[in-house]
Amino acid sequence: MVKFHTVDHRLLLITLFSVVVSGCSFSPRDSGPKQPMDFSHLGDATPKHEKRTRAGNPPTYVVLGKRYYVMEESTGFVERGIASWYGKKFHGRKTSNGETYNMYAMTAAHKTLPIPSYLQVTNLDNGKSVVVRVNDRGPFHEGRIVDLSYAAASKLGIAQNGTGRVEIRAIEPGEGKDKTTITATAPTQKPAPTPLPSSTPEPNSNQLFLQLGSFISQYNAESLRAQLALNNVTGAEVQRIEIDRKNIYRVRIGPITSIEEADSLATRISDLGMGVPSIIID
Repeated sequence: MVKFHTVDHRLLLITLFSVVVSGCSFSPRDSGPKQPMDFSHLGDATPKHEKRTRAGNPPTYVVLGKRYYVMEESTGFVERGIASWYGKKFHGRKTSNGETYNMYAMTAAHKTLPIPSYLQVTNLDNGKSVVVRVNDRGPFHEGRIVDLSYAAASKLGIAQNGTGRVEIRAIEPGEGKDKTTITATAPTQKPAPTPLPSSTPEPNSNQLFLQLGSFISQYNAESLRAQLALNNVTGAEVQRIEIDRKNIYRVRIGPITSIEEADSLATRISDLGMGVPSIIID
């Protein structure tokens, strides 16, 4: 969760903002209510036409030295990655658009989607799906794509673990949940991707990878792989894919068996000064 501080929270959008980050991405693991709660009967957020708020929607903003660009619209947006959640620690505090965060409501935080917007969030491990309303910014922990309210995380079955593999899909007013069936798969070990030449990974395999770079030049991709090997980071492969009729060479490690393993390896690579890998799902 991030709050943009100016003289008036409703008049954020003038110049580049001073951003103070206070979200769960930078603090010890958050907590839920003391007593377990049943959210099975809690309804999804209902997408409706809402005016885009000035608060929480600067064209750009900076957190920890990284610039983020807020999207003009959410139509057609789909992303797969790791979800986290925030709860008691921020319950009752202001969200980025000035609303009060309620961990028992079906809401979420996203770094770049317009506020407000609506997302269908599907747990790739069990197939459960919810609809949430985006009213906050975050998460700013590398490798996380969405921060869910405690209630939403509970309904998806990821509250206990703290994180989960998800697909997030923008949903517009009048649309029901996406009818596409997403097969739930548990993380499993598979052989590393085949060295060049290689093909696009199997669709909907729902496995974790670290992506360290994407290059037009195969030489640059191979150089990064060699640099990783020199630093005793093994398992990196260069995959060739075609985008807009152009060859793209991406450097990946995986499949990785768990989110914790991916986080640990990403931190190790970052500490080597080789950039921060993206945790992706293919």
